Amino acid sequence: MSTAPTTPAYVDLDGVRMHHEVSGDGAPLVLLHGALCTAATFGGLAAGLDPSYTVHRPEQRGHGHTADVPGPIDYEVMAADTVAYLEALELGPAHLVGWSDGAVVALSVSMARPDLVRSLVFIGNPLTLDGLPAEMLPLPEVFPVESIPQTMRDMYGAVSPDGPEHFDVVFDKLAPMWSAFPLVDMAALAQLSIPTLVVVADRDMVTVDHADMLRRTIPGARLAVIPGDHSLPMAKVSIVAPLILDFLSTTEAQASTA
Repeated sequence: MSTAPTTPAYVDLDGVRMHHEVSGDGAPLVLLHGALCTAATFGGLAAGLDPSYTVHRPEQRGHGHTADVPGPIDYEVMAADTVAYLEALELGPAHLVGWSDGAVVALSVSMARPDLVRSLVFIGNPLTLDGLPAEMLPLPEVFPVESIPQTMRDMYGAVSPDGPEHFDVVFDKLAPMWSAFPLVDMAALAQLSIPTLVVVADRDMVTVDHADMLRRTIPGARLAVIPGDHSLPMAKVSIVAPLILDFLSTTEAQASTA
């Protein structure tokens, strides 16, 4: 496990002062967190990757140490902020690893700006309604804030510059996008030319069949199914980190011989 120091800092984007943490040495790899999460959720995964890569952990607007700003927060907005982040630090093309909402953001960036993305690891999120497990259906008309575990509220309140009471505001901004299926232009997936690894747990918030559909739709994509649940990148670091490293090394080897 890496002992590389982590450097917390801020990057001034257009209207957003984005907090991020950077560790390691090598080609740039960007970890994109899930909804209402912080860079800290990827601490273990970053430590497993930063001996080989410079790992960046940005926090989206309204998440972690990054203050909320007026206006919506949705996949399109977060993808635009991620593009601005990659451009501001001149990271492209970078490896993108996204989990949950971060997976959709990573995919959206890959589709909109493939010049900025070297490879994509998409972990644990459905793109269409039928990608959800049957036990999660039907979705409520309005997601209640009470459905969010107290641990996530506590994580937010511990570091947010907006204060613990702002949690409900951010939740209300995010909640509508969770049922706005399809989350991306599904027809465009077949045109994606970026090396892609789809990762899913066998008891995830997305079905294995749906993950395999993504594998079959995205040209050349690979699929990994791991025992576990939606917390896979945190709970199974000892499996997920080597899996990502193997995918990236294979991808880079293929690129060097192309």
